[in-house]
Amino acid sequence: MAQWTHRHARINGIGMHYVEQGTGPLVILCHGFPHLWFSWRHQIPVIAAAGWRVVAPDMRGMGQTDAPAQPEAYDVDHTVGDLIGLLDHLGERQAVFIGLDFGIFAIYDLAFRAPQRVAAIIGMENPAAPHNPDLSPLREAAGWAKNHFVHIHYFEPPGPADAALNAHPREFLSKVFYALSGDYHYLDVWKHPPGTSYLDALPEPPPLPWHWMSELEMEFFVAEYARTGFTGGLNWYRAMDLRWAQRRKYEGVKNPAPFFFIGSERDCDLEVWHGDDPIAQIPRQYSDVRGIAMLPKAGHMMQMERPREVNEWILKFLATLP
Repeated sequence: MAQWTHRHARINGIGMHYVEQGTGPLVILCHGFPHLWFSWRHQIPVIAAAGWRVVAPDMRGMGQTDAPAQPEAYDVDHTVGDLIGLLDHLGERQAVFIGLDFGIFAIYDLAFRAPQRVAAIIGMENPAAPHNPDLSPLREAAGWAKNHFVHIHYFEPPGPADAALNAHPREFLSKVFYALSGDYHYLDVWKHPPGTSYLDALPEPPPLPWHWMSELEMEFFVAEYARTGFTGGLNWYRAMDLRWAQRRKYEGVKNPAPFFFIGSERDCDLEVWHGDDPIAQIPRQYSDVRGIAMLPKAGHMMQMERPREVNEWILKFLATLP
């Protein structure tokens, strides 16, 4: 940690915070919700030690990066603009991008819009941005929510979810991190009826420390979200229909970036959000698939749950690049 450097810059109209370590070709790590740059704490020093310049930003709306209040500020134009602006600020023409959850979706959008800025992609858990050509994601989630609890629908209206999570950041983060891990089957949350609050739908986690999370590490996430609130992260959900509409022009087009994928056997996104056989779909979605790996026993938090295995695959994939 002593070798991490924290930096702040004005990028794409917002104040952005990022952590940097190492020298060499650039690797940018993009997290999802409810994460922070700190979600990559196990990867940053390892990738840097292998001869790479590693940058892990707090993504728009989270951590020490500014959080615009309006969901429209989280559409593809803005999130891709953040990554292009970060590259420009760092003085780099392109980077290898590694991402998870909303972070990887922003990377996929960047690769379509500015492929010359993407040296390669290492996607984790989410092989592509989920896209139903006939129904927008918020409307699709609203349909599911008629039968059971769905977090996307719960997050959609501004106000109630923000207030509930902001009032209980430690409870929410500990519950959702555990629920998304390989130690729990996340889709059991769907067994709760419509109208359930997320805090009530989530399972009660075992006491910390867990085998992959210490009390001090959890406190880092809690302290940041207690300070900022969750609205910035929730706005990524509220902008889902905007991004869906902006992605329609790429319907049926293969992503041109050199592509690697790391998934886990207990990931809820692979189980339900990407169709019946998401791994088999990858060659239909990318024109240059370089490698696919699947980790046993890990869930959606795999870079924290199984850092050694994740790091081994990242370094193996990076070593194949010129």
